[in-house]
Amino acid sequence: MNNYEIKMIKGGTDNCYLVVNGKNALLFDTSSGMSCDKVIEECSKYDLKLVVLSHTHFDHAENAAEISARFGVPVAYHKADDELFDNYDAQPLKSYGIVGYTVLQLSLTQLKETKVTRPLNRIFIKEGDTFGNYGFPDVKVVELPGHTKGSIGLLVSDHSLLAGDALDNWLRPATGHLFYNKDVLDKSCERIKSFGVKNIYYGHGKPSRK
Repeated sequence: MNNYEIKMIKGGTDNCYLVVNGKNALLFDTSSGMSCDKVIEECSKYDLKLVVLSHTHFDHAENAAEISARFGVPVAYHKADDELFDNYDAQPLKSYGIVGYTVLQLSLTQLKETKVTRPLNRIFIKEGDTFGNYGFPDVKVVELPGHTKGSIGLLVSDHSLLAGDALDNWLRPATGHLFYNKDVLDKSCERIKSFGVKNIYYGHGKPSRK
């Protein structure tokens, strides 16, 4: 197995991550538009091979098309989330708890009004896919639906999980506070426990490392 390095890029309230293998890098999520220059600057330090989206909400995907065009790399995401580029209301979000209600109210206007451009160079990914063709054979897709229909995470060398919004760490590690389907999200979080990973990298909040 490769010894990958995972580097967090902090956006506004969101995180994206570079998975680094020597000089090569894979970008997981792209943050929102306000962080575009920062994300591009960090990506420019490596030979970027691929962008992978946990899902296609603006705070994770708004910069995907621009980064793809600038670096000449494809953007990979689950086909079930493709509809969100055209219509956010295809998968309306709900929330639980005070934290979730607060985050949702702050997000609703941007979710509905921010137009996220669908990348021209895109590929669809699914459970079990790996990225050996891009130099990352020990990075595997795991489907973690519930936040959106097509939410995915990445298992990195079987000991780290890039979780997207299936989990968050606003105050403490928890089931993601926003969801399209809570029952499905709960099942995804139960599945995460079975992975036995040492490190979890959240879409929102500080990573948990052992």
